[in-house]
Order: sequence, then C-alpha cells, then structure tokens
Amino acid sequence: MNEQFSITQIIQLILAPAVMINATGLLLLTVSNKYSLILNRIRLLNEEKRRLAKRAAETSFSTDDNQRLESVLRQVGELTRRSRMVRNANVCYFSAIGIFVATSLALGVDLILTAIDLQPFLLTVFLLGMTVDLIGVVYSGLDTLRAYAVVKFEVEAD
Repeated sequence: MNEQFSITQIIQLILAPAVMINATGLLLLTVSNKYSLILNRIRLLNEEKRRLAKRAAETSFSTDDNQRLESVLRQVGELTRRSRMVRNANVCYFSAIGIFVATSLALGVDLILTAIDLQPFLLTVFLLGMTVDLIGVVYSGLDTLRAYAVVKFEVEAD
C-alpha cells in the first residue's frame, strides 16, 4: 500500500468515482425511462399509421383522416430523431459508468503497486468519464428541446 496516503484519504479517493457512478446511474434511470416511453409512443403511432393507410385504400378516407395521417408521419419522424438523442445519452451514461468503474479499479491498483505512478492515468480516465457524462447531459438537453417542438406541433395540428 502506498504510504503517502492516510486511510481517510484512500477512502476519499475511492469514493469519488463511486459518487459519480451513483450520480450517472440516476441520470441513466431517468433517460432509460424516457427512452422506453418514446419507443412505445413510436409503436403506437406506427399502429395508427397502418390503420389510417389501410383506410386510405377505402373510399371513406376523409380530409381529417388525411391530416391525421400527415400529423402521425411527422410525429413519428420527430420521435425517431428524439429516440436517437436519448439512445446516445443512454450510451454515454453507460460508458461513463464503465469508465468510473475502471477508475476505481485503477485507484486500487495504484494504491497496491507503489512502483508505478498511475496518477496521471487516473486523472485522465476520471476526466474522460466526466466528459462522457457531460456529452450525455447535452444529448438529454437537446432531447428536452426537441420534445417541446413535438408537443407544440401535435397541439397545433389539432
């Protein structure tokens, strides 16, 4: 064990990535739920699109039905773009968790192997995790902005 650290300092070092794992896990939980809701909404709209397309083949297809079909098609397109952003946020958060776990493991190795100085590597890996986390937050923010546009269109279409 590296003698330059007290037990308290060692625990603090190991807890920093653990706190980030926990925080990122909470972000991942909310984004995963949002992802599931978006995908379910796309499935429902696709089902409605199929019903409207089937009705379009009949003679009773009204102007309202045509407007609804156009609205559904636009919503599916917008939701598909949103699902890509939320998927990217999910991937970023999962990656950040993996990076923070790797940071914790590398911290343990650094404390045991005193002959090798891993501190520059540790800082780099930890900052990489923070950067990937930030990218996930940006994707989540972009999705939030796009979500408003989708709802606004749906309200205006009615």
